[in-house]
Amino acid sequence: MHSGSNRYLANLLRLCKDQKCKLSGKVIHGSILRTGFSIDTYLCNRLLDLYCECGDKGYARKVFYEMPVRDVYSWNTFLTFCCKVGNLGEATKVFDAMPERDVVSWNNMISVLVRKGLEEEALVVYERMVSQGFSPSRFTLASVLRACSKLLDGVTGMRCHGVAVKIGLDGNIFVGNALLSMYAKCGLMVEHGVRVFECFPEPNEVSFTAVINGLARENRVLEAVHMFRSMCEKGVKVDPVCLSNILRISAPGEECESLNEINRNVLGKQIHSLMLRLGLQGDLHLSNSLLETYAKNGDMNGAELIFTEMPEVNIVSWNIMIAGFGQDYQSHKSIEYLKRMRESGFEPNEVTCTSVLGACFRSGDVETGRSIFSSMLNPSVTAWNALLSGYSKFEHYEEAINQFREMQLQHLNPDRTTLSVILSSCASLRFLEGGKQIHGVAIRNNISRNSHIVSGLIAVYSECEKIEISEHIFDDCTTKLDIACWNSMMAGLSRNSLDTKALMLFRRLLQTGVLFPNETSYATLLGSCSRLCSLLHGRQFHGHVVKSGYASDPFVETALTDMYSKCGEIDSARELFDTVLVKSIVLWNEMIHGYAHNGRGDEAVGLYREMISWGEKPDRITFVSVLTACSHSGLVDTGLEILSSMQRDHGIEPELDHYICIVDCLGRAGRLEDAEALAEATPYKNSSVLWEIMLSSCRVHGDVSLARRIAGKLVALDPQNSATYVLLSNIYTSVRRWDEAAALQGLMNKNRVYKTPGHSWIPENNNSL
Repeated sequence: MHSGSNRYLANLLRLCKDQKCKLSGKVIHGSILRTGFSIDTYLCNRLLDLYCECGDKGYARKVFYEMPVRDVYSWNTFLTFCCKVGNLGEATKVFDAMPERDVVSWNNMISVLVRKGLEEEALVVYERMVSQGFSPSRFTLASVLRACSKLLDGVTGMRCHGVAVKIGLDGNIFVGNALLSMYAKCGLMVEHGVRVFECFPEPNEVSFTAVINGLARENRVLEAVHMFRSMCEKGVKVDPVCLSNILRISAPGEECESLNEINRNVLGKQIHSLMLRLGLQGDLHLSNSLLETYAKNGDMNGAELIFTEMPEVNIVSWNIMIAGFGQDYQSHKSIEYLKRMRESGFEPNEVTCTSVLGACFRSGDVETGRSIFSSMLNPSVTAWNALLSGYSKFEHYEEAINQFREMQLQHLNPDRTTLSVILSSCASLRFLEGGKQIHGVAIRNNISRNSHIVSGLIAVYSECEKIEISEHIFDDCTTKLDIACWNSMMAGLSRNSLDTKALMLFRRLLQTGVLFPNETSYATLLGSCSRLCSLLHGRQFHGHVVKSGYASDPFVETALTDMYSKCGEIDSARELFDTVLVKSIVLWNEMIHGYAHNGRGDEAVGLYREMISWGEKPDRITFVSVLTACSHSGLVDTGLEILSSMQRDHGIEPELDHYICIVDCLGRAGRLEDAEALAEATPYKNSSVLWEIMLSSCRVHGDVSLARRIAGKLVALDPQNSATYVLLSNIYTSVRRWDEAAALQGLMNKNRVYKTPGHSWIPENNNSL
């Protein structure tokens, strides 16, 4: 009778569990207690099932702990329940107390540790499980691989892959997708993940999404796009998660370097069309991804249309629009959307205010940015960073440092971004004392070895001519540095005229075999080759540039043009210049200056006129370059005509450098009176440089009387400038007025004016890189 009654009660409890009818179950529970059936482990397990299914922790604990006899099912059920409700402490206690465990027990424990963010502990439990002879199931491997993904532990992940192959679970879709996700997160998709995918008999949408995500992470964007097309061709269901991943590829950023702007826009619009065709426009997360794609691609008109048609928006949607207008230099639209956002009942958050702040500074509206920041009640470190970055970007370096001091007075701890920005400002101002103070703050906050901080410190000390300190900081933590720190050190050496050491440091970089030079590295080192006039090294760097794929970078193109020009290979510079499809104003200027440097003034003027005909607007540097070419090649009338066109045709007021070029041009041509008249008529007639140029021309043409008059002006302007005495002495010597030259030397001694000694160098050898 007891056996039949037990089965009847067990069936009733199972029915209550299936229908989650806890009240009826409690009635049955009372009947069990009254009839003495509570000693029956099978019935107690059904009660435990009921309370666990209904989420009643109190009664589940009561039944479990009052059971006279517990079997493996009892332990696993309660352990599963503890893991499900996230009670890690009790789950651990139950797990440790289990008299015997099976694979389910281990799986539960590993799973809850991973969910709680204790991935390292989960891997330890997994190792214990394997060491005790248990063979992992598909659930075990899925949890362990998820832990490896979060820890970016590709080594353990590959070991799990090996176990999966050994026990025949590598073809399981559940395990396979976990493997793909792990390889994607660990940056091993191309190396290992694609092979896993190719072995799948029937990959699903999760499989495709993982591969697409992994390929994009490794900058294999075109392959990711082809994979998505293959997914669509095979009729695999396209879900919002997959579309969000593809939309991220079509937005500018580190993951889309392989796609040009046109391809990104086309891809984004294709995904938009597919999204509409699949009827997914109601998915808020996907709509926000689409909105962000249009905004990041600079199509704010398209973004506004999407935003207007979205059935539902949230604060993320508003923030995307506000940040998008900021990126598009439309601060007024960002502020307008902020107002509309508030009117719609959404309260701005930290991201909103920071986006508006960034928009104002990016558009050059410093005052509005300052006002927005002042309206924030308790700005966080992120908001302060946006303010400081804005000041620094627009070269308000002193204001950035002052605001940093204000931030400290409010007892906010700066992070590495804050200190990096302030170090950049200190470097630009050559504010050594400020750099030292930031160095101290970084040491106290234990971030002095952070690569961003190290890069900033190297820049500060280099700019302040303390290159030995920069080298000490760099050498002290070389093994933990990134390429930005190497670039900063090479730039520092180059700025301090230690170009040979910069080349040697580049050689050290190549020898590491870990880091690889980027476009900044090559631009810096090509500048060193230019100053050293080392064509051998310059050509070697050109080979490195082509091999590394940076030949089309604008900074590298300009540096290569400069290097060939400075090394006398002006025709090679022009060949390189002609291959550039989109020429920046800097590149035009560099090529014109190259012709000037090599005495080919007619070609410099011709290139200048070609630049104008292409619709490129010249700047002040352009005119310095072309006027220098006119001076060096004796193109006096052309130089005067170009000087007069600056204000008339281009709205650029001539500056001292421009007048120096024309005064030099007139002086070289022997038109000394015209040169003197022009010098007197300029707003810079009190500049000693202008008159030193005149004095040099007097020497060339032997005009002693004019030389005396100009020397008198120079002595009045700068009595301690030795160049005046030396130039005039050379003029006297050239016309054999030895007594006057000797008298001038005596005057120098009397006035304690000393000539700075010159120096020269020759390379010891022609070592290649």
